[in-house]
Amino acid sequence: MKVRGIIVAGVAALGLLGAVGSTAQPAGARSVHRDAPPPEPVVVELFTAQGCSGCPAANQVVEGLAEEPGVIALTYAVDYWDYLGWPDTFARPEFAQRQRDYQTALRLRNVYTPQVVIDGRRQVSGAEGPAVQDAVDEEAARRVFPPQVQFRESGDQVGVGSGRAPAGGADVWAVAYRPGTQTVTVAGGDNRGRAVRHVNVVQSLTRLGEWTGRPILLDLPEAADPQDKVVVMVQSRGDLRILSAATR
Repeated sequence: MKVRGIIVAGVAALGLLGAVGSTAQPAGARSVHRDAPPPEPVVVELFTAQGCSGCPAANQVVEGLAEEPGVIALTYAVDYWDYLGWPDTFARPEFAQRQRDYQTALRLRNVYTPQVVIDGRRQVSGAEGPAVQDAVDEEAARRVFPPQVQFRESGDQVGVGSGRAPAGGADVWAVAYRPGTQTVTVAGGDNRGRAVRHVNVVQSLTRLGEWTGRPILLDLPEAADPQDKVVVMVQSRGDLRILSAATR
């Protein structure tokens, strides 16, 4: 896969945030020229539900993507399939709201599962594995100059560097997720009796503040569980493009 490698935050872009520490992550297979901008990750957001009969196959597609260098894969469980007889154990109303926000930004007629949103820029059905892979590869080839994201070594704050802010500004989000896979045996609805696997299940979504193009330092919410990891995303407020992201 032609991905860009996991983001390695550069200290220089956050010179005004001297207290911010770096988050060195594994470099991708592709070498990066010394003068090139830091590689960016592709953010893959899957909207799925345990009560959706077509979702387990899409979960597997995203699980494969989560193993690729240069991809941040996140699973959001939505609750609008609960009426079939199985309340999704991972769903939260704010995750369905995030999907509806994408519906508006991407000018879609409705929300559906399984849906994959890539970098906040485009969407594809999670049931179409090759199309998902192609979309991720195309986004990986997109070269932009994002604000850099760095975590303090203490882990309680994150810095966002300078850059060109989109019209209307951008929001900084912290997404807490449980890394790795989790399996739930569904006891009702269309997937009754099936063991459904999920990868990188999102636990919470928190808006940290506004980014206007100037360097800022923001407090991170305290982790509800020490097993959880966090992704910080800088996302355009208007069209919901993800400008930059990093994980800790």
